Amino acid sequence: MKTFAYVITDPVGIHARPAGILVKEAKQFKSTVTFIKGDKSAKATSLMKLMGMGIVQGDEVTVTVEGEDEEACAAAIEKFMKENM
Repeated sequence: MKTFAYVITDPVGIHARPAGILVKEAKQFKSTVTFIKGDKSAKATSLMKLMGMGIVQGDEVTVTVEGEDEEACAAAIEKFMKENM
């Protein structure tokens, strides 16, 4: 399992456009990607649950990646977040 923390820098937080792209990115891998903020969590492949977490600018999220391609998946998700969130 790979885990990393990321502080959201997008002024609007996680909203429809980047969340939709994130879902597509996560679906390219066999690993399971989970976002955790406080006591809430959502799989990165579930657009509505991800948006329903209410993640805003300045929030720190923990991302866990677990599966057979977790190294590549974690690197791709972290790169995506740095460029888009």
